[in-house]
Amino acid sequence: MTYILAIDQGTTSSRAILFDKDMRPVQSCQQEFPQYFPQSGWVEHDAQEIWASVQAVVGGVMAQAGCTAKDIAAIGITNQRETTLVWDRNTGALIHKAIVWQDRRTSAFCDRLRAEGHEAEITQKTGLLLDPYFSATKLHWLLTHVEGAAARAARGELLFGLLKVLFINSEVLQDLQYTDMSTSRRKIRKKIRILYATSTVQVPRYRKYKKSSDAEFRFTS
Repeated sequence: MTYILAIDQGTTSSRAILFDKDMRPVQSCQQEFPQYFPQSGWVEHDAQEIWASVQAVVGGVMAQAGCTAKDIAAIGITNQRETTLVWDRNTGALIHKAIVWQDRRTSAFCDRLRAEGHEAEITQKTGLLLDPYFSATKLHWLLTHVEGAAARAARGELLFGLLKVLFINSEVLQDLQYTDMSTSRRKIRKKIRILYATSTVQVPRYRKYKKSSDAEFRFTS
């Protein structure tokens, strides 16, 4: 039998559901993962723990259905989109825990940008509000507070993305970094520079729309 695999990577748990060719759910598996609260208003995840939970639920539904990878016709992924990751482009090592969409640590920075008159320009260029919910100011925080991160980013040594990139690229596409437009635009980063200290810095681009030799990727909005 041929299946469609849906992966729902949420804020507190990961879930996988197998559907048959008529889109009827066949099997489902869910697993929670730890939440980290370093300070009041701060929320972090360990991306490797999330990835392990995704692997576990995918393996779980496949075992329940008695199917193999050859039986999966397509995979759909939905995820907590604004949660922010930065990693070494050569080793894949994360420079910090993922900063979750709920995190409010950049509220003061957003207030400063608003007071400096940047809000209208940001909304005009990105279609999004100036708010800690989105990823751009989370990235700014990582570049500012993780030792050496800004210099490494300037040298092109770091990659920035959201969780879907982790899932698609882990042990699948190696050095090719994929995402989709609907995920990418949630960063307040599309067509905009990130304000860093007293100057603007362009974050290295990671999106490479390439076709793998053994897989086809179709992105939906």
